[in-house]
Amino acid sequence: MQKKFLVFGAHPDDPDLMFGGSALKLTKAGHIVKFVSVTNGGAGHHILSEEELIPRRYNEAQVSAGIIGLEEYQIMDNPDGRLENTLKNREDITRIIRNFRPDVVITHRLCDYHPDHRITAQLVLDTSFLLRVPHFCPDTAVPDHNPVFAYSFDAFTDPRPIRADAYVDIEDYVEDKYRLVDCHKSQFYEWLPWVDLNEKNFSTDGWSWKQKMEYLEKHWGWRFKAQAAMTNGKAEKYAEIFEYSPYGRQVSPEEFQALFEP
Repeated sequence: MQKKFLVFGAHPDDPDLMFGGSALKLTKAGHIVKFVSVTNGGAGHHILSEEELIPRRYNEAQVSAGIIGLEEYQIMDNPDGRLENTLKNREDITRIIRNFRPDVVITHRLCDYHPDHRITAQLVLDTSFLLRVPHFCPDTAVPDHNPVFAYSFDAFTDPRPIRADAYVDIEDYVEDKYRLVDCHKSQFYEWLPWVDLNEKNFSTDGWSWKQKMEYLEKHWGWRFKAQAAMTNGKAEKYAEIFEYSPYGRQVSPEEFQALFEP
């Protein structure tokens, strides 16, 4: 049976890291995936202005969408770094979920490091009951069934580490996942080396794809390997794991894992 997955990340490129390998695997099997960036990504650069960066990040996301075969990579028009938990945003996200009618909604955990990540998580979770309330956003019909809600991986241990309640083995898709990351050049080759790695004059000009993949594996591969290590040997090298949320539709542990099976 065809399933639908809706991923809410705070910024363009977050859904690719959260669910990119899974999306590649699931769309190949005939399932439907949509990504949503809750902000426009306009703050993520040390040189480009917001006016220059916002359309660039939109275009990067659309290239990624084409590789995956997404239903859509939607970019909401909220300012990066200044996302707020407002009624309008709650209503907008409610409408997005109702109109797409997913089986699974995936977002950040509430304990993530970035304020936009935390607020995205809160906004998404705040819809979990209201999706079924007809008088809330009465211009969109309530779904026939509530989706299951899930959290994507992070490495934070306060207040507790994330649980691997379900996983997708992405070893056969890891190179293609790096191609998704490669789409977001403004981030992974410009902004993040500058802000996270203190690489003030970093450049990939003239690099082959092999060199780029080695660089991405060095700095980002640990995330997918760490997730595989949480599967108790079920995924040997690379995985994406997901934690079950008590909000939304209730399912058994076996049913939760089955949702992520192609």
